[in-house]
Amino acid sequence: MSKVSPVKGTRDFYPEQMAIRNWILDGWKASSIRNGFLEYDGPIFEHLQLFTQKSGEGIASELFSFTDRGDRAMAIRPEMTPTLARMVNQQINALPRPIKWFSMPRCCRAEKPQKGRLREFFQWNVDIIGPESVLADAECIFTAVDYLRSVGLKPDDIQCKLSSRKMLALLLEDQGFSEDELEPLYVLLDKRPKLSDAAFSELLEKTVPDAAKREKMMAIQALKSVDEIDELATGDAAKESVAELRELFNFLDSMGIGQYCTFDISIVRGLAYYTGPVFEIHDMKGSLRAVCGGGRYDNLLAGLGGQKVTGTGFGMGDVVLEILLTERGLLDVKTQNMDFFIIDADKERFEDVLKLTFQLRSRGYSASFSYKRAAIGKQFKQATTQNARFSIIIEPDFPENSNINIKNLADGSQHQYFLEEFLADPTIAMN
Repeated sequence: MSKVSPVKGTRDFYPEQMAIRNWILDGWKASSIRNGFLEYDGPIFEHLQLFTQKSGEGIASELFSFTDRGDRAMAIRPEMTPTLARMVNQQINALPRPIKWFSMPRCCRAEKPQKGRLREFFQWNVDIIGPESVLADAECIFTAVDYLRSVGLKPDDIQCKLSSRKMLALLLEDQGFSEDELEPLYVLLDKRPKLSDAAFSELLEKTVPDAAKREKMMAIQALKSVDEIDELATGDAAKESVAELRELFNFLDSMGIGQYCTFDISIVRGLAYYTGPVFEIHDMKGSLRAVCGGGRYDNLLAGLGGQKVTGTGFGMGDVVLEILLTERGLLDVKTQNMDFFIIDADKERFEDVLKLTFQLRSRGYSASFSYKRAAIGKQFKQATTQNARFSIIIEPDFPENSNINIKNLADGSQHQYFLEEFLADPTIAMN
């Protein structure tokens, strides 16, 4: 019988890799909680309609979809936002606002695996639903930067690049673009970093056949600051959108992360549901795809059958993040330690080893032992392999001599304790 290989684009999490995964997810959770978000989750598969309603029928080819026994079209979730919208829509009138939720789901996408993008991944999702102020956008951005800062990434490592879909739309409308022309243009601009200049020019000519409009669009894309945008904006709505973006930057400065944030009009985000400020967090070396991306969505809940309620949020994948932290030498993953490894100095004492092991486990301490009776040296080696902090040696004359010897495996120091004294408070040997 032949061996079955893992599916391409997925990962096996052996204990070492599992420790990294837990370290990343624990950090995401800690940042979410200290910023006031509540955790939620949903099913790993949904009705296919939930995703096609949000992103169009073409999205079906990018999903792992199937037909269930009731002949219903289903899909494994490629992202969490549609599930969030569905869940909020179900209880919209009962949920206190603002709704500040986070999740860390496993997602799947049926696409070609490449660096930083796999078919299966974990994604940190943070959303605020309800407030119309860009203060909510600023708080989401702060939460993402708060985590990245906590793992040691500095402003010269990463930058949060911000723009506004609403502002860009109003500027383009001021320059004569119709609303129907905008969405295909957003999709192309989102692909710009992945295209050569020649390929981009060719696609741009197809997307915007009017040469005068192309020139105006490129002039807008060349703007480098919010002040330059303000000078170009002519309509009241466009100027108001610029003021909104300036307010967002002011909030970020007040939150103490202004040095992590920069204006970049080329950030548009390809997904159709974004309607306001949008952002992506990139590594400054530029060798990786975006670490994080998000923005404001005003129509998503209504588009999925609910009320028109504004929302903002982001997603951060673990695959790109792990590559970035590895490259920067910042994966500070602590080895999982065993508290005690119990050693019998004589095989006749093995029953006492078992009793002590399970007494310690019953008291909430991690403890282990050797399955095979072996020399003390080999048992010490097993203790080291299992990352035990302390070894407890049951001597041959136990229980007549009710003392136990406890050795600190980090510094080699050793102390003797009465068994009952130790069991009453095992921490006396750990301090």
